[in-house]
Amino acid sequence: MTVGKGKFEQDITTLVARLSVDMNEQNRQKLNKLKNDLITLQKQNVVKINHSVMELVCAKYLILKEYNLEVEYPLNEILTCDLYSTKGFGNLIVEIETGYIPPEHAMAPLTYTFARLASKIVRYSCFAGKFAIGVPPHYVLPLPTVLALPPRRRTPNDVEYIKNLCDKYYQKPPVTEEGIRNARIHEIYLIDVDRLRVQAMDPEAYMKRALNKGVVFTPTEEAVLEARKAPRQAPKNEQLDHYIE
Repeated sequence: MTVGKGKFEQDITTLVARLSVDMNEQNRQKLNKLKNDLITLQKQNVVKINHSVMELVCAKYLILKEYNLEVEYPLNEILTCDLYSTKGFGNLIVEIETGYIPPEHAMAPLTYTFARLASKIVRYSCFAGKFAIGVPPHYVLPLPTVLALPPRRRTPNDVEYIKNLCDKYYQKPPVTEEGIRNARIHEIYLIDVDRLRVQAMDPEAYMKRALNKGVVFTPTEEAVLEARKAPRQAPKNEQLDHYIE
């Protein structure tokens, strides 16, 4: 069910009041500006509540780290990022992932999400000194292993694999091989809206969590997952019920 304009404003006003309790006046004003910007954008049907509340919780985390922030910030004539943060001469871009799967991709949600994440990392990180993805703690991203590692560890086969998968879903404009070679994600933010907390994780540490959950999607792990799906043959004289789940 879509949240109405009045309900949207009521919800994020309540959220900002909770977030502001332990903030000084200057930081409260920064957070309130973002709230007002989101209310304006919602009236234009640009943003939705589940996305916006995550942005605000993450925004408080960054404000307390002395960043200046803008929401839905245009990077060029095509791309708009969720949170654009600056501090000194550096910048940080955060893209929020709620886990939403469009109905047209319901039959391949893992593949689609992997391609979406890869495309975001490639397209947005070139505009950022640091690039991060914010995600709810209950949602484990199928983080692209190739892009979670430093660019120097990327092979031509890795680049080709990411390019082919991204092109399947995103071609306006297509990602470039150079962009894939240089792309980098620096942090994953676990955004807990219920408890108003943000936990920063290193991408490689997050990748290990995704591996344990079986949601990593790379050529190697894909083969492993397919092998797990195949029926196992029990050795002779061994009880078959050992393999019944």
